[in-house]
Amino acid sequence: MTDERPTLLLVEDDDPLRERLTRAFERRGYAVTAAGTVEDALTAARLDPPELAVVDLKLPDGSGLDVVRELRALDGGTRVVVLTGYGSIATAVEAVRLGAVDFVPKPATPDAVLAALTRGADGEAPPLTVPSLARVEWEHIQRVMEHCEGNVTHAAQLLGIHRRSLQRKLSKNPVRR
Repeated sequence: MTDERPTLLLVEDDDPLRERLTRAFERRGYAVTAAGTVEDALTAARLDPPELAVVDLKLPDGSGLDVVRELRALDGGTRVVVLTGYGSIATAVEAVRLGAVDFVPKPATPDAVLAALTRGADGEAPPLTVPSLARVEWEHIQRVMEHCEGNVTHAAQLLGIHRRSLQRKLSKNPVRR
């Protein structure tokens, strides 16, 4: 007996999130293969190219964009969504250029990820989604903080704002799309 469920490759390095999304997608009728690294994802994809894929951007052994590139090379029909906590417009453009159908910021619900995977599948163009200015600012601050390895003083200098202003911005919760 063959499994007729659509195949989905889930590439996420956060174990609890990966397990939660795996269970959620399986409950929705998908045959899920889960991986936590670029290497594991590419090994699984080469054995059985998936119909759908959800790929985290930052993985411990490389970039999720490498996974997107390889998935599209293996099977041009694979629909890929890039999932990330530190998204940027430039990264989203690069992901789409490589063949991803959408870019979903974390935290994301399984329904939001599935909506991104299936949006435009019938040939119609997906609706344009533009992040708010507050969201873009928050993402930029997170990238600068990562670059500065968490040093608030150095990050504030690079951003051209007072250290206490940066601390106030960092104390706020992430801004939603």
